[in-house]
Amino acid sequence: TCSLPSGCLGISPSVFSRQSNKIKTPLFVTFILSIEESLREQTETCKSTHYIFLMDYRVFLSLSLCFLSLFPDVSYSAIHFPGWLGQGSVLRLTTGASSAPFDPTRVTQLSWHPRAFIYRGFLTDEECDHLINLAKDKLEKSMVADNDSGKGIMSEVRTSSGMFLKKAQDEIVAGIENRIAAWTFLPEENGESIQVLHYEHGQKYEPHFDYFHDKVNQELGGHRVATVLMYLSNVKRGGETVFPNSEGKETQPKDENWSDCAKNGYAVKPNKGDALLFFSLHPDAITDPLSLHGSCPVIEGEKWSATKWIHVRSFEKRVKDGECVDQDVLCLQWAAAGECKKNPLYMVGSEDAAGYCRKSCKVCSS
Repeated sequence: TCSLPSGCLGISPSVFSRQSNKIKTPLFVTFILSIEESLREQTETCKSTHYIFLMDYRVFLSLSLCFLSLFPDVSYSAIHFPGWLGQGSVLRLTTGASSAPFDPTRVTQLSWHPRAFIYRGFLTDEECDHLINLAKDKLEKSMVADNDSGKGIMSEVRTSSGMFLKKAQDEIVAGIENRIAAWTFLPEENGESIQVLHYEHGQKYEPHFDYFHDKVNQELGGHRVATVLMYLSNVKRGGETVFPNSEGKETQPKDENWSDCAKNGYAVKPNKGDALLFFSLHPDAITDPLSLHGSCPVIEGEKWSATKWIHVRSFEKRVKDGECVDQDVLCLQWAAAGECKKNPLYMVGSEDAAGYCRKSCKVCSS
């Protein structure tokens, strides 16, 4: 058995919460592709530490995709990575009445730097219209988080209006929440409520990061690891989502149908029903500056969208400032395996943010 440390795969324990075993098929494709990229970049590093890969990453990728093609309706089938942090079953695929159908042919990888994926037809037209109807009479001016205090403040950086839905608002919203968790491979409890946003003519959101610069918000579930941006309407002109720092911005062809704003980076046009998934953290839980993104001004028409922010840990179970606790059930086991020294940023933390296993690493007292 080949035992691979988290650093060799380039994946931190923070990326996959062990609090929920209800991890479904959808993001397995994304996960495999992420591993493929991580392995490709880090193979030489791993070789230097004398770890031998028993299976070439390309073979692993091919076999995994073949598995999904042959068995699309797997029920409680576990994928095992022997010896990975001492655990046998890491991924659990489930389907059933509560699971939304997943069509991997609708998912396209847009970029590796940052990691971004588009799911065509993630929402039905009826679901899009339903979210708009729930929000349209309850909209308020959108705010941004202050970098020092973490409090929401008004800013010309963000000129849209919006409102938050309840996670169990109704069956449709609950179903969308479940579908997002299935696709992103992240537990529902790690997510904020869905925010429905409305952009009128000229309204925008300047380029920004979804991870936090203040300590206050980092304690409320940690950094945002992923964002799912769902487009609820078509936009006649403008309103694109743009990634100014994307390494692929120079290779994307653009004609006169794109706004000038969209030409400043890799851009995605809003198309009703589509969903954009991108990650604000690297697989090792380090913030990704290439995830800088913004919403271009609406030039003609209007734009409706719904945003789901997902954190590295539960957003519902908040840890009090200064409290000495572990925020993952496997912290003690990771600490015993030496992860406090191997992965100090996640386990112990830094001056900017507390770690998730401080108690097991014995850097605080209860």
